[in-house]
Amino acid sequence: MRYLVFVTLLWAVSFSLIGVYLAGKVDSYFAVLTRIVLAGLIFLPFTRWKGLPGSLKGGIVLVGSLQFGITYVCLYQSFLYLTVPEVLLFTIFTPLYVTLIDDALNKRFSVAPLVATAIAVVGAGVIRYQDLSDDFITGFLLLQVANIAFAAGQVGYANLIKRHPVDLPVWRFFGYFFLGALLVVLPSFLVLGNPEKLPSTPLQWGVLAWLGLAASGLGFYLWNKGACLVDAGTLGIMNNALVPAGLVVNILIWNRDVDLTRLAIGGAIIVFSLWVNARWNKWFHFDDKTVKA
Repeated sequence: MRYLVFVTLLWAVSFSLIGVYLAGKVDSYFAVLTRIVLAGLIFLPFTRWKGLPGSLKGGIVLVGSLQFGITYVCLYQSFLYLTVPEVLLFTIFTPLYVTLIDDALNKRFSVAPLVATAIAVVGAGVIRYQDLSDDFITGFLLLQVANIAFAAGQVGYANLIKRHPVDLPVWRFFGYFFLGALLVVLPSFLVLGNPEKLPSTPLQWGVLAWLGLAASGLGFYLWNKGACLVDAGTLGIMNNALVPAGLVVNILIWNRDVDLTRLAIGGAIIVFSLWVNARWNKWFHFDDKTVKA
């Protein structure tokens, strides 16, 4: 748990740094690519390229492509359409995806996450009801792709490590994680990137360095390490701990003009959806996870 708490605090600051200093100013594909390269350089000298099961190496490459590659390409794009508080609030759907994906991997089915997601969508609408533009919908959908990819990555990583026990510390093969991310982001930058929007100030380069070395390199390693030490329910809860932490940082330091009333009402509805998800089985006096897929 302590690993997840530490990374939550680390990422709470990172969300605002992206929204304030990079979004719309630095090409998003280049920003993600820089993070991957810097983070990968930390683990490259320690990576063992031989003697590991091919399924383990391939699985970690796949997890990296999902949890870092696809997630962050979509996340950075969503900042072009949503404010930082909205991006943070809409990551609250991730625990629902964690539950659904974990159930799928273990051949179970849960009704509660589907009901809770529907309620959460109402909360999202309240936040931007007066400005439900095409841009907002685009940003919202991009972020849901990011949430699903992030959920799939962390649940997949935890299951992968449990099914492939090896006498080798994880940091000796975690470099494959960033290789997977690189396989997604490098082609994306080459095809869709804008070379005219590279970082132009020391501050922007400094933010990218922080995001690459600390938030990505250290952050992803410790987050996935923590994900292996807790159950899916705890992992889902810790995904949402980022929301209040990130909102406090952003509103107090950078975004004091946000509509707090609308944000509070919509956020409360979304939080209520999580409560429904947690209480569902007790209300109906059965465990809906016993349904086999």
